[in-house]
Amino acid sequence: MAPQAEAKPKSKISASRKLSLKILLLTRAMEELEAERVARDEEKVRYLGEKLPTLQLSGLSIEELQKLCKQLHAKIDMVDEERYDFEAKVVKNCKDIHELKLKVQDLGGKFKKPALRKVRVSADEMMRALLGSKHKGSMDLRANLKSVKKEDIKQEKELTLEVGDWRKNVEAMSGMEGRKKMFDAAGGGQ
Repeated sequence: MAPQAEAKPKSKISASRKLSLKILLLTRAMEELEAERVARDEEKVRYLGEKLPTLQLSGLSIEELQKLCKQLHAKIDMVDEERYDFEAKVVKNCKDIHELKLKVQDLGGKFKKPALRKVRVSADEMMRALLGSKHKGSMDLRANLKSVKKEDIKQEKELTLEVGDWRKNVEAMSGMEGRKKMFDAAGGGQ
């Protein structure tokens, strides 16, 4: 057995102490989240108080109320236009972000093929890998090759040398065996 080179050091804090610290951290985080929510609500009320003062409707005539309604409608229209513009910008930015994420994935996703190494595998090993346990016996590829004897090679060379140029052997191949010479000699004399 090998000696343990790196044994985990025992923790200096007990399990119950760890649990109590976790509980304290969680309660502290919840308190901070609640404080942030309250601060946001107060900021919202303050902002709305600045932008929208309370309406004084008592003692106004019908004409003044109609005028006030028209002003409120104009403000509402202006706010709706701004909201629409902001939403359009957000949608455009989201599309841009999505396209950029896709580009980053495409650039980062390029896979470089590693250089392959030559592996020498015999035919038997290849068949075992392909067929598994179905492969029986050895496969000697050299045994299946056509065997050529040295005598056959010599005979083929002799034939090619004998035939050589066909124009030289026309007389021998024609079967005249010198009759042409005799005919030429007889006719040449006249």
